[in-house]
Amino acid sequence: MVILMDRLDTPSGQRAVARCTELGRAPYSDMEGGLFRPYLGPSYRATCARLAQWMEQAGMATRMDAAGNLVGRYEGLVPDAPAVLLGSHIDSVRDGGFYDGMLGVILGIETVAHFAHAGKRFPFALEVIGFGDEEGSRFPTGMLTSHAVAGVPQDPDPAMADWAGEATLASALAEFGLDAGQMHRAARRRDGILAYVEAHIEQGPALEAADRALGVVSAIAAQQRYRITLRGMAGHAGTVAMALRRDALAGAADIILAAERIGRAGTDGLVATVGSLDVVPGAANVVPGEVVLSLDVRAGSNAGRDQAVADILQAARHTCALRALEMDITLQQDLDATPCDGRLTELMEQAVGSVTGAPAPVLVSGAGHDAMIMAHLAPVSMLFIRCAGGISHNPAESVTPADTDAAFRALITFIGLLERHSG
Repeated sequence: MVILMDRLDTPSGQRAVARCTELGRAPYSDMEGGLFRPYLGPSYRATCARLAQWMEQAGMATRMDAAGNLVGRYEGLVPDAPAVLLGSHIDSVRDGGFYDGMLGVILGIETVAHFAHAGKRFPFALEVIGFGDEEGSRFPTGMLTSHAVAGVPQDPDPAMADWAGEATLASALAEFGLDAGQMHRAARRRDGILAYVEAHIEQGPALEAADRALGVVSAIAAQQRYRITLRGMAGHAGTVAMALRRDALAGAADIILAAERIGRAGTDGLVATVGSLDVVPGAANVVPGEVVLSLDVRAGSNAGRDQAVADILQAARHTCALRALEMDITLQQDLDATPCDGRLTELMEQAVGSVTGAPAPVLVSGAGHDAMIMAHLAPVSMLFIRCAGGISHNPAESVTPADTDAAFRALITFIGLLERHSG
């Protein structure tokens, strides 16, 4: 029996949604009853194998690079031509949605399949890449594998343990026949990549509010992420007087409210989030002596982000002084605001306008993407696809086949425009 999602006469948007749905369940998930696909886990291996099948059906030769990224290549008119790279990430957050990252990979495959079926080749090659680690949901770092491809030094510690404490980066790579000391060999040459193009669900409500299927990204917001450790003094909840307490959790609460207050008062797309707390000793009858919290600050510009971070950390220091707490601050991630390439943005706007019959909405992405890192290697362009309620990183994540088909048609139109303007 022919499976609907593999039929060539199935609309590409419908097939793309069906394929993402297939990859949301075992064996493509390491989580019962939901989706969790961590980098280099068992479900990652199964997913790469399935994606490679689809890439090969679409006319591509496939390989896994030294960082564990899956790459498919459709040659141009001449061998070894520079490539237009289409893709996104394969990994997911725990209990995530089916479309974050994966839809961009599948749409890349659909785009190549369209041209291969038509016998069309270009002065450039087309490649599809599925990045292994964007989310940082297994190891304590994000965008690990796009850093490797872009040749941006990150120097990950091969001995760093995964969230479960069951494997190191080195041992996880070794299970795939890869060497942590050789990850840098995934780096691509600048003259080998003409552009990086990433289709992605919006992860926000702007397109839905405007009743538009597609949008074009002009820039990706600046980000900084911190680990903040507060140390006070643990003590008996019944015997330590309130006036004498050095309560680390109460101090953390003050800092969380300061981050919210400063984030709400900001402009330039500013957002500030404390998403995790680790309380020690974490007992109901003990005054908390230590708290580790995360701080994530994003804005449309480096200056806006940096000012907010300075204000939040100043408030944190004031809190610690009032409450006699010690504080350690570790910067874990620092990503500059990333403008998309102007020429590619114009071509993507033309492509979206041609497909939808209306001017393309132009948006700034508050979420981070592999495109931020790939911009160090090549010009980048991003296409956003409407998602229901703007929900992402959640099982309720949803797109329609019609919107996905519009995205597919925008991508093939974009590639045609790029060919026309690449001479």
